[in-house]
Amino acid sequence: MFIKIQLLLLLLITPLVGFIMGFKSINVSADELTQLYIQEYEISENISAFTKDINQLSLDISKSYTYASMSNMLIEAIRNNAFTDMLAYEQQRFQLDALVEASLNNSRRSEDVLDQILARMLGQPIGQTFGENAGIKVYSLEEAGYRGFMAKVRLHNPNAVRMVLAEDQVFSSGETTRNAANRSGAMLAVNAGGFMSEDGKIRPLGITVIDGEVLTYSNSDLSVIGFNENGNLVGGRIESEEQLNQIGIIHGASFLPTLLKDGIKQSIPAQWANARQPRTMIGHFENGDLLFIVIDGRREGWSMGVTLEEAQDKLLEFNVRDAYNLDGGGSSTFFYDGQVLNRPSSGSERRVTTNIVIIP
Repeated sequence: MFIKIQLLLLLLITPLVGFIMGFKSINVSADELTQLYIQEYEISENISAFTKDINQLSLDISKSYTYASMSNMLIEAIRNNAFTDMLAYEQQRFQLDALVEASLNNSRRSEDVLDQILARMLGQPIGQTFGENAGIKVYSLEEAGYRGFMAKVRLHNPNAVRMVLAEDQVFSSGETTRNAANRSGAMLAVNAGGFMSEDGKIRPLGITVIDGEVLTYSNSDLSVIGFNENGNLVGGRIESEEQLNQIGIIHGASFLPTLLKDGIKQSIPAQWANARQPRTMIGHFENGDLLFIVIDGRREGWSMGVTLEEAQDKLLEFNVRDAYNLDGGGSSTFFYDGQVLNRPSSGSERRVTTNIVIIP
């Protein structure tokens, strides 16, 4: 384009120069000749300036083409990067979906295997409930010297498990497990933490947490047994309120001892060793499913109770990972589907301060 512009200028300038030179052969005065030279010089200067402008315009146009080309390349690169990012995102999403599906399949398989183990050991469930928030399978448990009931619970919603405080008060007259279940609309319930009498009423021992609020706190040898915001069973000895906050217990009560930790038997206090009593126990399997067990005792011809050492062995047979002993004796109560299934040792339900309920 630049060459074309120069040729055009030559075509314009050549006749003009010839015209001027023609005037040089004509007899003119010195002043007129001087004026003609001045005009010729000005025209030449204007042409030179015009040429420079044309050259600059040509350069600017060339730069514009270069910038436009670079812009197109940049836009194309952005498009290619966006397409690559989209492919990467789709691949990651596909991998994530595959992992979620694999996790669900593994969870289903683990539940199937667990159900097969329990069915082989205990027979088929005597009761089943499948709700939006939880699934419950209840088994009858009968061994040499003792009887009881067991429930395996799979939570679909962490809010399905709760700790119910008697009369919603720390100091109260207590509440039966049946009443706590009916009051909360629960399908399954067992008694929970220990308690003590004080001024004609009862209050929980150790640490009690309801809806994330710590209602009672005292350092002791008791284990805290409860559930975090995900509905997972958590517990153990608590040495400080900071440690309690780190565990993140939303619902909890206290008793002792811890029976299993990571599938390993924990030591039984000497005063509790080899004692056959009614028991209430809670644990969870490797896949997170919860286990509730109530063993009757002190009833000749029906069930004399179980030692904590025997309970540890049985829990390991069930492939339980972590397990805790809850308040037992006359407090042990197993409620399911509107009725108390076990036979409390005193012949009737005892009023207690805390109960664990499942609302499917």
